[in-house]
Amino acid sequence: MKSLRIAYMGTPRFAIEPLDALIRSKHQVVVVVTAADKKSGRGKKIHPSPVKTFSQDNKLPLLQPTNLKDPDFINQLSEFQPDIIVVVAFRMLPKAVWKLPPLGTFNLHASLLPQYRGAAPIHWAVINGEKETGVTTFFIDQHIDTGAVIAQKKIKIHQNETTGSLSEKLESLGSGLVVETVDMIASNQVKPQPQIYSKDLKFAPKLFKTNTRIDWAKYGKEIERLVRGLYPSPTAWTQLINDGDRQICKIHEAVFEPHDHNKSNGSIFVKDKQIFVNVNGGILKIHKIQLPNKKSLSSKELLNGFSFAEKACFV
Repeated sequence: MKSLRIAYMGTPRFAIEPLDALIRSKHQVVVVVTAADKKSGRGKKIHPSPVKTFSQDNKLPLLQPTNLKDPDFINQLSEFQPDIIVVVAFRMLPKAVWKLPPLGTFNLHASLLPQYRGAAPIHWAVINGEKETGVTTFFIDQHIDTGAVIAQKKIKIHQNETTGSLSEKLESLGSGLVVETVDMIASNQVKPQPQIYSKDLKFAPKLFKTNTRIDWAKYGKEIERLVRGLYPSPTAWTQLINDGDRQICKIHEAVFEPHDHNKSNGSIFVKDKQIFVNVNGGILKIHKIQLPNKKSLSSKELLNGFSFAEKACFV
């Protein structure tokens, strides 16, 4: 098996462990491509991507294009003469880029394709209550997450899994699959399989304010899964009506408990320094909550300096 020259493309923390695994493999990462630095936070300070920081620490050549179709970027990339491009949590590539290396370009996706194509596969697997998920490597084509599958690995989703905990497991699982895929390509052992369309396919669309808001009319277990599926980011949110005041709250941790009641969905009550919400099929016990411009607090911590009116509710 020959050693391949790899151009690696990734931006968030999820892309670090696969990159580290490739560095430690018999192959050579000749360049890393990541997002341009962005301003964020109250001070609008410039922050590099996690992949950029890791690449600099490991003295890897780095490119940060703002336009992937820019001929100058494509020429720079071609000068590194990559045999293959490996993509993990990056942007959609133009054909001029994914067609550049002689052995092709493959992507690591955090689902068992063709299920959960899209931007947020880990979140939606938890939100939808899936029992298992996994990682897939596939050759990139002109569409999003539709290319021929190279290899897959499965993992169980535990009952109380959050997107944060599942993401860590999939990052580790994916790092091994990325190296195995490069080895397979280097040994000419790849037999890519086209993805088969099914009417039962589920998708993983981007997360916006509209699809991360809690619907208190839904069954309580669904609400709990939404909270877990959006933790630690971007976090499930709701509006609190408290003594005539209306403000947006984020729910970080909550557990559903089946229970018969005749209360209005979303109505709040406090018992033993704990916040409860009446929901369809039971009650939702709030473990961590965040008020506007405040840090996340446990129910007990919040109740030390905050009180709910008798008719307080989430809507």
